[in-house]
Amino acid sequence: MAARGVSAFSVYHSLAAQNELSGQDGECIREARGSSPGVVETAEKKTDGHSKKTSQEQQKHILHLSKRSRVIKRKRKYLKVRLEPSVDIHIVTDAEMLQKTNECTKKESVSPRAKRIVNGRRGCKLKKMKSKSRKAAALSSNLPASCSTAKKTTSSKASVPTKPFQSKDSRPWTGPSLSVLLRDLRHIQNSKERSAKLFEWLIAPVTSKKFFNDIWEKTPALIRRHNNNYYKGLFSSEDFDRILREDHVNFGANLDVTSYFDGEKETHTPTGRALPVVVWDFYKNGCSLRLLNPQAFSGTVWNILSILQESFGSMVGANIYLTPPGNQGFAPHFDDIEAFVIQLEGKKSWRVYDPRSNEEILPSISSRNFRQQEMGTPIMDTVLEAGDMLYFPRGFTHQATCTADVHSLHITISTYQRNSWGDLLHKLFPGALDLAIEDDVEFREGLPRDYLDYMGVQNSEREDDPRRESFNKKIYNLMRKLLKYAPIDAAVDQKAKDFIHDCLPPVLTKEELACTVYSAPARWKDGGPRNVVLQIRGSTRIRMLRSNIARLCGENGSILLYYTIENSRDYHKENEKCIEIDPELADGVELLLCSYPQYIKVDSLPAGNLDDKISLAAALYEKGLLMTEYPLLPKRD
Repeated sequence: MAARGVSAFSVYHSLAAQNELSGQDGECIREARGSSPGVVETAEKKTDGHSKKTSQEQQKHILHLSKRSRVIKRKRKYLKVRLEPSVDIHIVTDAEMLQKTNECTKKESVSPRAKRIVNGRRGCKLKKMKSKSRKAAALSSNLPASCSTAKKTTSSKASVPTKPFQSKDSRPWTGPSLSVLLRDLRHIQNSKERSAKLFEWLIAPVTSKKFFNDIWEKTPALIRRHNNNYYKGLFSSEDFDRILREDHVNFGANLDVTSYFDGEKETHTPTGRALPVVVWDFYKNGCSLRLLNPQAFSGTVWNILSILQESFGSMVGANIYLTPPGNQGFAPHFDDIEAFVIQLEGKKSWRVYDPRSNEEILPSISSRNFRQQEMGTPIMDTVLEAGDMLYFPRGFTHQATCTADVHSLHITISTYQRNSWGDLLHKLFPGALDLAIEDDVEFREGLPRDYLDYMGVQNSEREDDPRRESFNKKIYNLMRKLLKYAPIDAAVDQKAKDFIHDCLPPVLTKEELACTVYSAPARWKDGGPRNVVLQIRGSTRIRMLRSNIARLCGENGSILLYYTIENSRDYHKENEKCIEIDPELADGVELLLCSYPQYIKVDSLPAGNLDDKISLAAALYEKGLLMTEYPLLPKRD
């Protein structure tokens, strides 16, 4: 990296001064740098009459200077000014260039012809340096403040964009169809990579890097595709009707009926089963329909959500909204989730508003229904068409109205509910306090007998009472001591345990089904069960079924393995599932979890002898948590 204030002219002058070039040497350097071989040959012909020895010395001298000129050129290239953000930018002015030129000309006198050639080349160099100076000045004017001084070497966190992101390309964005994408995802072995590919398709043409760096939790984003069929196959109004006719949909638990007229939201949800004739009558009378937990009725929605949850480390849910033309179902409000609104059919007009205060930025709970008079100027007022997507972070108030000419069907995919640093600390502090009370007697000492006389809200005005200052100081000291007892890993495991319980069960591909217990050939035949025993050997290669299929946690002296494979498609319909792991086998389970997606041999598990290793693999395989590299063959009965 170049030093501060270095220019090409200063390098040239310092090298010239260092070598103390004389006028004759300067002329030889000029010939060695700028002359062609023909010119050199002509110069040699003019030396007729000199001795052979003198001619050989002159040739050696010229070759030596030519070699030195190449070294100088390399040094110039290395010392060339670079625009690095951690150094000052030095702009070479015309006065500095003139000064350097005058300094370079203070040499011994040379012939007039040599002066003309040197001055001509210096003129060309001056033009080049002026051009570089102008470019450097233009660049330095656009550099951030951190580039203007060598002391400011670290960049601050990116500020929140002041305007929502909107894609500007008016050309239709095609991309692969959903059916083709899901088919291709089956061949990706790593569930994390599979999830990343699906998310890239969901937000295309915006890249995942740009989304998480510039948009996520910062600002709304509108992605237009000018392609009504982009999300075709995800869900349709025909699917909505089929679910009402074929599945048992209950009002309240699975379906809400709402309306919004004259600034008031009304809920019309009855009780009992949602039969098509009743539901469509509500719709014809201007009510909006919200299908809750659509993953319980649609295999495609279930598949997409179960894949996406691998990208976020948080539950991914969805609701589907069907609104008649010219109607609105909900009042302005903000949510406690990151929302991806995907327009499937028709059109819908959306207005999005900035958070009104710091308390509404990334809130942990959803808002009440706001009145229209409370709304200011929207930062986004747009119409979503089929194939478009709208994202907004939690805390951004929004409202949507169906256009008068066509109905609207959209799905809102949501994630990151109660998944903040504060939520992790909720898990951390109770555990830290329990450890501190158990370990440190200071936390077990009794409170002052008279603390109720000077502490509490009714005594908050008694600021001059020294007892209050002493009491507060004691609390602060205990809080500082509490930090060293913070069981951070244990708190993270508790968050992971909640995530495992929230997760949808995975949708298995044909390849995964063939290599798991769900394709075991056990059956009843000839009056008894057949093919019950599967051949798991020490050489059998195994791995966990998915990246987040299970989590190893320590609780109350026991080691428990929580898993998602037996979760319900309805949110928390089933209790959390876990199995207890023998401490001697825990290292083997940990190796399986950490080595995903690689296959490992059963006999390489750090879990006792070979029988113990096979028993561990068989137990996890029978729970559906493991898959083998190839389908297992049944043992002959």
